[in-house]
Amino acid sequence: MTLASNSTFAPIGRILADRVLPGFQPARKLPLRISCLGIASYAGATDADYRDRNVSLGDAASPEDAIVLAAVRVSQGDIRIGDDDALHFRPRLIVVQDNTLGLVLAGEIRAGIILWQQPVASDGEARRIVIEASRLRGMAFAASGERDHATARDLRFRAALLEARLVDPVWRETAADLLRLPQAA
Repeated sequence: MTLASNSTFAPIGRILADRVLPGFQPARKLPLRISCLGIASYAGATDADYRDRNVSLGDAASPEDAIVLAAVRVSQGDIRIGDDDALHFRPRLIVVQDNTLGLVLAGEIRAGIILWQQPVASDGEARRIVIEASRLRGMAFAASGERDHATARDLRFRAALLEARLVDPVWRETAADLLRLPQAA
């Protein structure tokens, strides 16, 4: 008597590798770090004196918590570099990273709200963004060589805004789900 191989059952190793273990990947990369990129300057400073700065806003246990923490800090205008009242900081971009520095979410700050950037949908789209961001950074380098500091800063920001879509593949689906708008009934 021969037993026919039943192909409807998958080996347990395959089930673990395909279905169970991927669900644990994001959990291993917690806590999440929230930071704000912006421009620091003193009152009366020239364009050459403005500096790009990164300010840590804190940690979060989940992407949802990170969104809430960032939204509260931005809406309250509660982002400062230090205790120096003469030092001004203009927040431009919120970045949420996991503990391996993989990008989870990022968003542009406008008028006290965060416009979260939709993550790339594919590796091909990510390559196109990297190429365009590199081109913009090259233009920024050329502008800074010509001492056109404002243009260089704006080009670097445009590149950073594009790169804000380069969410780590582990987080892409989670980020896309969080940013999906509710469907109208």
